[in-house]
Amino acid sequence: MKNISHNIFKNKKLDVKAFLAAGLIALITSQIGCSPAKYRSDMDKTAGKIITEKQLEATGKTSQFSIERPSDILRRRLLKDQKLPTSSKASFGTDALQKIEHWPEKDYPVATNGGNVAEVNDVNNSITISLLQALQIGAYNSFDYQTQKEKVFQSALSLELERYAFRNTFIAQVQNLLSTDTTGNRTVSGTITSGNVGVSRKFESGAEVSSALAIDLANLLTLGGASSVGIAGEGSISIPLLRGSGRHIVREPLTQAERNTIYSIWNFERYKEEFAVNIASKYLAVLQQLDSIKNSEADYRSRIASAKRSRSLADAGRIQEIEVDQAVQNELSSRQRWITATQSYKRQLDSFKVFLGLPPDAAIELDPNELKVLASSMEQIIRRMNVQEANLPDSNQVLINELVEVLEPDYKNAGPYEMEEATAMKLAFDNRYDLKSADGAVYDSQRAVIVAADALGAELTFLGSADIGSRRNRIADTTADNSRFVANRGVFSTLLTLDLPLDRTTESIDYRNSLIGLEQSVRNIQATEDTIKTEVRNALRDLLEARENMHIQAKAVSVAEKRVKSVNMFLDAGRAQIRDLLEAQDSLLAAQNSLTAAVVNYRTAELAIQRDTGVLEVDEKGLWKEYQPGGNQND
Repeated sequence: MKNISHNIFKNKKLDVKAFLAAGLIALITSQIGCSPAKYRSDMDKTAGKIITEKQLEATGKTSQFSIERPSDILRRRLLKDQKLPTSSKASFGTDALQKIEHWPEKDYPVATNGGNVAEVNDVNNSITISLLQALQIGAYNSFDYQTQKEKVFQSALSLELERYAFRNTFIAQVQNLLSTDTTGNRTVSGTITSGNVGVSRKFESGAEVSSALAIDLANLLTLGGASSVGIAGEGSISIPLLRGSGRHIVREPLTQAERNTIYSIWNFERYKEEFAVNIASKYLAVLQQLDSIKNSEADYRSRIASAKRSRSLADAGRIQEIEVDQAVQNELSSRQRWITATQSYKRQLDSFKVFLGLPPDAAIELDPNELKVLASSMEQIIRRMNVQEANLPDSNQVLINELVEVLEPDYKNAGPYEMEEATAMKLAFDNRYDLKSADGAVYDSQRAVIVAADALGAELTFLGSADIGSRRNRIADTTADNSRFVANRGVFSTLLTLDLPLDRTTESIDYRNSLIGLEQSVRNIQATEDTIKTEVRNALRDLLEARENMHIQAKAVSVAEKRVKSVNMFLDAGRAQIRDLLEAQDSLLAAQNSLTAAVVNYRTAELAIQRDTGVLEVDEKGLWKEYQPGGNQND
């Protein structure tokens, strides 16, 4: 810097050189200051602001959003604390990877906290997770859930790119060329340094303006250090006057990017609803299978006792040997069902853990109390049914030829979510985000038609340029005088380009395709509408069927229990056979399993109707807020 300053005062010809050198150093310094970490951090902030802005626009509310995956998520803790086998450091996350040579950021990715789920502390041994914990675990650990979040983030980045096109774009470029010319009587070698500093901008009218200040310096290494300097100002403007000139045409990529970000947020909200219901459905299905094991085990114990009992009765000469064989065969079949149920439960549990994003070999159990809570409501129904049955008239007094009335299922004992079809349909049309996306796509297609029609017209473009000053960017110019930047002396030119629409084959095809696209988008929203209607109607039917089935199975269990008890009494009295007891036990086991399935199906149907009407809210932690038909929501 000292030498450069000295030259500036010593020789005015070199002041531009010093300016260029200083500018080059400043430029290099500025580039060193903007590290990749700064760029990443700035872009994260920009995308975060866009997502917050679009969340408010899309859903009327904002929530925390980050794609940074915490390092203390349950998956990682299980791998470490339970010492589960892993294939590489990548199993623990990007922050655990060994930084390779030339890695741009020393401290990124870095381990962060925030993925811990409440009350899941010590994971060294087997842990039991509740349904609500499963929802949170899925939000933090599921691979697919993370991918869906990244789609929202990337849509925000795409929007920022489109917005950037309408901002001032600054350029600063320095080039240095070393060359040798041996064509003359003497060899001439030198360096050529040139620099450009400029700005350009695109306006919503379609006009594009750019300007730049170019400085060229030819500096010979020989000839006693002779040099020359050129400086020029450049500017240009391009204005479309016909096609491509409307604001709605020019802004179309930006408009679409704005809408795509809204769509991505809607899609993510819809995904969260489906994800939460899927977790609940799979969670309860695993517990249902666990309950099936309990029933199978009880049945197996009962069959063992029956086989022993039959052996005693046969030894006493009260039953035949063939009945003993039947009892033993049933004991063996029961054992097989118990083993099959156990293995099926383990497979379902592994599948559920993978669905949550957890290792399948992790020691995790589900809380069976979740099913007991559902079963408690069923017990109340059974008690009510028993009271009603006790008040019925004696069946022996009912005349055999009395007309039997077949009653259709009604809504007398309907649950809170068995709403009127019209109400459910209105809720779905008001809240379903996939319907909003399909509706938005129709407007997108309409705009696409307008843009395609615009491209059919003639193209008339005004181009203007100005070049002030001159350059000395050749070694041969080194002995020439340096140029001066004189604002009122330069080269100015304009160009008017007219492209008549004599051949618009490509544009015509695009226009026709845009109309087809509009028809397709309209059909898509019609199909979505029909799909929603079908889903809502089916969900209501599933609710009614599940409720009726729950009552039927509760009655079936009650009858099966009475039957087993009666057969045992008759067997003791010698009025029944072992086969009767075995059949009664079969019926009881089947009824118990069916009742558990009915309870699970009804709860799943309750969640499904909330999902299909779009009223099930899921927050950023994966927790849901169930809808209350009265209009209020409860946690």
